[in-house]
Amino acid sequence: MTLVLTGCVQSQRTDDGDAEGTAAASDVDSTFIFAGSSDPSGLDPAFANDGESFRISRNIFEGLIGVTPGTADPEPLLAEDWTTTEDGLSTTFNLKSDVTFHDGTEFNAEAVCTNFERWYNWTGIAATESLSYYYGSLFGGFAGDENALYESCSADDELTATVNLTRPFSGFIPALSLPSFAMQSPTAMEEYGADDVGGSEEAPEYSEYAEAHPTGTGPFTFDSWNPGSEVVLQAYPDYWGEQGQVQEVIFRVIDDPTARRQALEAGDIDGYDLVAPADTAALDEAGFNVMQRDPFTVLYLAFNQQVEELQDPLVREAIAHAIDRDALVTQVLPEGTQPATQFIPPVVNGYNEDVTTYDYDPARAEELLAEAGYEDGLELTFNYPVNISRPYMPNPEEIFVALSGQLEQVGITVTPVADEWVDYLDKIQGTDDHGIHILGWTGDYNDTDNFVGVFFGQQGNEWGFDNPELFQALEEARQIPDLEEAGERYQEINEQIAQFQPGVPLAHPAPSLAFDPRVTSYPASPVNDEVYNMIELSE
Repeated sequence: MTLVLTGCVQSQRTDDGDAEGTAAASDVDSTFIFAGSSDPSGLDPAFANDGESFRISRNIFEGLIGVTPGTADPEPLLAEDWTTTEDGLSTTFNLKSDVTFHDGTEFNAEAVCTNFERWYNWTGIAATESLSYYYGSLFGGFAGDENALYESCSADDELTATVNLTRPFSGFIPALSLPSFAMQSPTAMEEYGADDVGGSEEAPEYSEYAEAHPTGTGPFTFDSWNPGSEVVLQAYPDYWGEQGQVQEVIFRVIDDPTARRQALEAGDIDGYDLVAPADTAALDEAGFNVMQRDPFTVLYLAFNQQVEELQDPLVREAIAHAIDRDALVTQVLPEGTQPATQFIPPVVNGYNEDVTTYDYDPARAEELLAEAGYEDGLELTFNYPVNISRPYMPNPEEIFVALSGQLEQVGITVTPVADEWVDYLDKIQGTDDHGIHILGWTGDYNDTDNFVGVFFGQQGNEWGFDNPELFQALEEARQIPDLEEAGERYQEINEQIAQFQPGVPLAHPAPSLAFDPRVTSYPASPVNDEVYNMIELSE
C-alpha cells in the first residue's frame, strides 16, 4: 500500500537548515508544525492509549494493517496480504519486502513474532490497564491467563508469519491497525530496555526506549522531545514508500484551545485539531482551511440504572422522546454532524437501518412519565464535564444546556453537577455516584465490538445495569470469524440495545481541523490515521 502522494519533490534537510532536492530544489518550507493539546504519554505506542501519543506514533511506526485513506476500513500496510483459516484461529501474513526499521534492522517475519511475543509476555506494571490497555482488553490477557486470545506466532520463512489464536476474534484484522500494535525494531527495544518500566500503575515510569529511542518503519524518525514544549521528527531517507514534501514535523504543545487558534492566526503553527464550533466560521472567513473529519464518533446521554427512577423502562423511554436530536445538532454541534439512531456510526459493520427509534415527541414523553407515576414531574441529577473538548463532545457545557432545556419542557427537572475532566471520568466510570450524563467515543478501528462491546460488553459503573443476555450476545458475536455473519448478528444486537434503552444515542459529531492557507491538502481520517508525508504544501 502506498500512503503518500505522488509527484512531490523529495528533499533532505542539511545541517544548515537548507533543503536540497534529490531531483530539484523546492521552494516550499518543508517544516510542518502541528499544535496538540498535550504531551504524549510516551513514545512507545504499545504502552499508549491517548490521542496525542497515537498522533505522533502514526508517523514513526507502521503496523501489519493500515486503513484506507479517508476511511476506517482496514487495508494492507506492512503485510501485503493475509489469509485466515475457516475456523478463524490462524492468520498467515505475507510481508512487504525491502523494509527496514529506522536503526537499519530488517523488517521480517522474525520481527513480527518478536512484537507479538513481547505483548503476550508482559508482566508486572507492563501488564496493567494504564500501560497495555489495548492489548489487555482486545487479546483477553497475557501469558498464563486463562482467557488469553493469543496462542503463538511462527516465522514460516523470511517474509511469511502466522499468528495463531485460542479462539476466533472477528475484529482481529481491523484491530491490528491500532498504533498499539505497530511493528517496532527488536534491536532497539532490546538495546534501550523497552520493557523496563517502573513506578506504579497510577504513575508509570517509562523506559529509555519510550522516552528517547522509538524505532519504527514509518516515514519519519524521532529527533527530540522537550516535554511540555514539542516533539520533533525528521523524514526517514530510506523509507520504503515515496517521500512527500514534509521533511520535518514539529508537534507543539498548546493546551488552551483559544491559544491554539491564536497561534494559527499568528502564523506560528500550520494547523491544529478540535477546533471549537464557534471558531470555524470566523477562521474560514479569514482564509484559513477548515475541514471536518468524516464522523466516526458517537455522543450519547447515558442512564445510570443504579438510580431507582432510571430502572423504570417507562422513564428511560420518556427521556428518549424528550430529546430533539435535530435541534441539538443544528444549534450546538459542528457542521457535518449526523443525528444518531444507535451507538455505532453508519459506516460500521452491523449498523441497523431498521432499528427501533424514539423520535422527538414531548407529548408522548409526558404521557410515559405520568404512566410511570411522575405526573407531577421528575427530578434527576445531570452530570457533565467542563473545560474539555473531545472529538465526540466539542462543547459539553453547551450540550448540557441544550439537553437540560429539552428535558425541563416535559417536566424533568435536572440538578446539574459539573466536574473537571479527570474527576468526571473517575466519577462516571469508577463510582455509581452519578445520574444521567453525557459522554461518547471515537472509534479506534472499524469493528462493531469497538463501540457496543466497549459500552455494553460487561457490567460497569457507568451504566449501572446487569444484562447477562446482552453480555453473552456480544461475547458470541465477537467470535464470529465471517464478517457478513458477524454484521447480521450485530444488527440484531443493536436492536436488542435499542429495546433495552441504556441511554440515548444523540449524534455522530464531525471533529474540525484548521490549517494555514499554505496547507493545500491534509489526509483527514475518521480514525485519526494521518501520516504527514501525505500533506501537500504550497509556497
